[in-house]
Amino acid sequence: MGKLKILETPLKDLYVVETDPFVDHRGAFARWFCEAELTEIIGGRRIKNVNFSKTAKAGSIRGMHFQYPPHAEMKMVRCIKGRVFDVAIDLRKNSKTYLKWYGVELSEKNMKLFVIPEGFAHGFQTLEDEVEMLYLHTEFYNKESEGAVRYNDPSVSIHWPKEITEISEKDAVHPLIDDRFSGAML
Repeated sequence: MGKLKILETPLKDLYVVETDPFVDHRGAFARWFCEAELTEIIGGRRIKNVNFSKTAKAGSIRGMHFQYPPHAEMKMVRCIKGRVFDVAIDLRKNSKTYLKWYGVELSEKNMKLFVIPEGFAHGFQTLEDEVEMLYLHTEFYNKESEGAVRYNDPSVSIHWPKEITEISEKDAVHPLIDDRFSGAML
């Protein structure tokens, strides 16, 4: 079994981690998380919460969510069944890539881990039916710190790969960046 391979993205502090599974006639074994191997990107943070989601229909969107300080969190996201187009938006006011987004396909086959730091909104679109996701969080959920960016905000212009089939009522009506934030958010 090889080491986890950390890949930089065009957005500073946003990473994709590739997993090198050991495969034989029985199947596969892979390291999905290793604090020692990921120290350079997670620093002294600790996993405080692990969540799971299941989404039934291809084309569904969940997101774009984040938490404001002092409950801002790093998320590490993996698709454990099916395929998704996973997206992060840079909301850090002093960043050179403020309001830029980056998307990556996560799947049970490619076993990639998307590491999304504090100051980014996160969401995904399912690329097939019956998708399951696993999330590792470095902070506990705090309702008062909950924030979101609308999935189709023209200030960001995410290019979703599929026609949108499902979205929650809550995610569909998040305020636009210009309406709510009038400037930098984090």
